[in-house]
Amino acid sequence: MYTPPSTSSLSTFIASDGANLIVQEWPLPSHVPKRGMVIIVHGLGEHAGRYNHVAAKLNEWGFAARGYDQCGHGESEGLRGSLPSDNRLLDDLADIVDSTRAQMPPGMPLFLLGHSMGGLVVARFISLNMRTVDGVILSSPALDPGLNAFQKFLVAVLPRIAPNLRVGNGLKPQYISHDPAVVIDYKADPLVHDRISARLARFIATAGPAALAHAPHWTVPTLLMYAGDDRLLNADGSRAFAAAAPKSIVTAVCFDTLYHEIFNEYDARPVFAALKQWLDRQARKPAGT
Repeated sequence: MYTPPSTSSLSTFIASDGANLIVQEWPLPSHVPKRGMVIIVHGLGEHAGRYNHVAAKLNEWGFAARGYDQCGHGESEGLRGSLPSDNRLLDDLADIVDSTRAQMPPGMPLFLLGHSMGGLVVARFISLNMRTVDGVILSSPALDPGLNAFQKFLVAVLPRIAPNLRVGNGLKPQYISHDPAVVIDYKADPLVHDRISARLARFIATAGPAALAHAPHWTVPTLLMYAGDDRLLNADGSRAFAAAAPKSIVTAVCFDTLYHEIFNEYDARPVFAALKQWLDRQARKPAGT
């Protein structure tokens, strides 16, 4: 286990629609040269605090980090697993990017790191060109949630008649990591939930194919890292994205034996090594190139 950084803080951010989001900051000491900023976008049912160890590594490498609890998650506003409007997650990310940019010195690179549903949010955000960033890290992105025919039918019908209906998300905690301690902590975490609304399910089901369709036109430097033994979603979505995207833009790494939460596996050293190598390469480039 990695030691969480000792200097993180929580604050309330008011989004453009007036809703409150909880933001977690992992800053660097003022005397440490800053190589860039990484915004962390968490996955379905979890929260930003689960990325303390990731932020610790980013800090160690010279990158400040900022995360936030998405709408209906963690300590942010909204019923657990709810989605008040179709584009709410995208709009919230735009607000966070804008507020983060406003606090950064000119020329500092800004990266987005999204895991699972967070990776899907980031991918769709980039495909719609909602804001300019200097690079993207996608960790086991939910580009293909692996829905069966009946689930696809429900996603097509339920949002029209009961968009706010919330049900169990069906995720099986035993498959997030091979490390039993990670699974135990996940199950005991009071900020983790298993709810998903019909509208959020539709977003996940439709945003993935939309992002995949844009892959051939991808222009933002991207590191795609995914679990080859993912049992929570279909890793073929990541494989399809890697196959379609320009190889000079997207670096794809498959960790064949890992479960879904690649940063939380028994031996995540190869995952962090790939992330550091990519960030080192990107940080040497002039911002915006």
